[in-house]
Amino acid sequence: MEQFLNHPAVQAGVAPFVAAFVVALVLHRLRLGGLAVIAAFATAVWLISDFNFSPLTATRKIILLGLGSAVVGLLLDFAFRPTRVGAALLAIAGGLAALWVFYPVLSQKELSHAALPGAVAILLSGWMVGSMQSLLGERPLQSAAAGLMLGLGAGALAILGASASYGQYGIALGAGAGAFLLVLMITGKAHFSGAVFALPIALVASLLLSGTMILAQLPWFSAAVLGLVPLAVRLPGPDRSPVWLQAFVYSLYAAVIAIAAAAVAWFASRG
Repeated sequence: MEQFLNHPAVQAGVAPFVAAFVVALVLHRLRLGGLAVIAAFATAVWLISDFNFSPLTATRKIILLGLGSAVVGLLLDFAFRPTRVGAALLAIAGGLAALWVFYPVLSQKELSHAALPGAVAILLSGWMVGSMQSLLGERPLQSAAAGLMLGLGAGALAILGASASYGQYGIALGAGAGAFLLVLMITGKAHFSGAVFALPIALVASLLLSGTMILAQLPWFSAAVLGLVPLAVRLPGPDRSPVWLQAFVYSLYAAVIAIAAAAVAWFASRG
């Protein structure tokens, strides 16, 4: 059993997907199905690295922020009404989160080497958090499709950027979003996803991308391409069609962007 749980595919994909599917299936009627994403992420953390936050490295900060973002998402879903100002404040908070995570690393580099990746990390995190909330916060199918490809895309880019652990965390996010999307398809209804779904996906995926860019070998423009996913799923779709068809179309939109980002990273790695 231990050997089975130590397999990377189980840690990043199978176990997170199963945990997320159970959570989404049990809690979707309570408007808490979006917790599937954080269930998947927490399962991956437990299997890959355990919940140890000392010393507080960049990776452990990302994990801590991911878990905390689910709590913030719950408060936003049940205690506050979504507004444009709120989305803007979340975007600012996302940028500040990236600064908190990566400033110790960036401060050790020369300004000419730290300015661009630092700026991209802050802008990417702010954009992803703000856009997922403002553009997709009340669109469960589009949000789930975006989350699926943001997670899988971030995982693939991390692996291409030579960061296997970040790749596993990204794939776990995608597995969680995919499990939630599957529940929507099975039930045939676009159940509420909310900020408890969108916020952890956006924040953790953007921080994983930024970490791979700053700490490993991911080109910044590849991360920027993946950041277009929230816009892609807002393209016109078959809104009056069955849920499974809508889910397929919106996921296809997002997949095109994710594949483009991976292609850019792959060609960049070949010089």
